[in-house]
Amino acid sequence: MAIVAGLACVDEVFTEESLEWKGEYITTHKADILVMGDDWVGRFDEFKRLCDVVYLPRTDNISTTEILASVRAANL
Repeated sequence: MAIVAGLACVDEVFTEESLEWKGEYITTHKADILVMGDDWVGRFDEFKRLCDVVYLPRTDNISTTEILASVRAANL
């Protein structure tokens, strides 16, 4: 988040607690762009009425889920 927030073109970065609240987050934070991995292509097109929806290519052999699990395990 810090890396993305540090970009000059980024005004705000926020944490998402639930996929079901995505539309609410977009509206509350007045998001201009929703960025998702391309494994989700089409899944969030419903939010194109609220903001631009961009699907970026995933990086092979990198799993956010695995990274988060490792960090959480290290902090126990």
